[in-house]
Amino acid sequence: MEEVLDNLNQILKRIEQACEKSARRADEVKLLMATKTVSPERIKIALRAGQTLIGENRVQEVKEKYEDLKDTPHELHFIGHLQTNKIRDILRYGVSCIQSLDRRELAEKLHHRLTLEKKKMNVFIQVNTSGEESKFGVHPDEAIALVQQVCQLDTLRIRGLMTIGLFSAETEKVRQCFRLLKTIQAQIQALCLPNVRVDDLSMGMSGDLEVAIEEGATIVRVGTAIFGRREYPDSFYWNERRG
Repeated sequence: MEEVLDNLNQILKRIEQACEKSARRADEVKLLMATKTVSPERIKIALRAGQTLIGENRVQEVKEKYEDLKDTPHELHFIGHLQTNKIRDILRYGVSCIQSLDRRELAEKLHHRLTLEKKKMNVFIQVNTSGEESKFGVHPDEAIALVQQVCQLDTLRIRGLMTIGLFSAETEKVRQCFRLLKTIQAQIQALCLPNVRVDDLSMGMSGDLEVAIEEGATIVRVGTAIFGRREYPDSFYWNERRG
C-alpha cells in the first residue's frame, strides 16, 4: 500500500511541477492510471486515495476486474486497440469512454450496437503521430476525415484526441508527436463540427508526461510509475491479435 501511495504522490508532484513550468493550473491535467495487469486490490488503493480515473488496454481485463471494482467509485476508459467483436463486452462492463477509436469500421459497428442498446458513448480519436507501424491510430493526414465521418453517428460523442508518443530518449522527437496532435486539435475545432468537442488531449505516459503537459495534454496516462513494472512488454498490450 505504501509503495503505491508513495509512487502516486510522486506522479502528482511531477504533474504539478510540469503545470507550473508551463504556466498552467494543476487542475487542467487529469491523471489516468493505466491498470493493465494490476490487481484490483492495488487499483483500489489508488482509487481510495482520490484518483478515480483508470484505463484498461484489454477487454479481458475489463471483464475480469469488473466485479471487484464495481462498488469502488471510479471512471473507466478503454485505451487499447479495440476489435469489433469485443464491442458488446465494452458496453456491458462499465466503460464510459473509448480513447482508441481509429477507424470507420469500428465507429459504425459501435454505433450500431449503441443504437440497439439506446446508449451513447464518449470517444477519443486515436492518431498515430509517431509514424511507427507497431502502433495503432489513424494517420494524421486522415484524422480530420475520420472525425467528419464519426460525427455523423449520433451515438458517438467525440470528446478528444489520443496518441502514444514516440518511444525515444530524444525529447524533441517525442515533442513533435504531441505538437502534431495539438495542431490537429486546432484544425478540428476550427471546423465547428456538430457533436464534436475535442477539448481533451490524452497524451504522455510515465516517461514523457512533462513534455506532453508542456504541449497541451489534458490527460496523462501513467501505469508503471505508480503500480510498478509489468510482466509483459508494451507490445503485448498494443497487439491487435490479443484483443
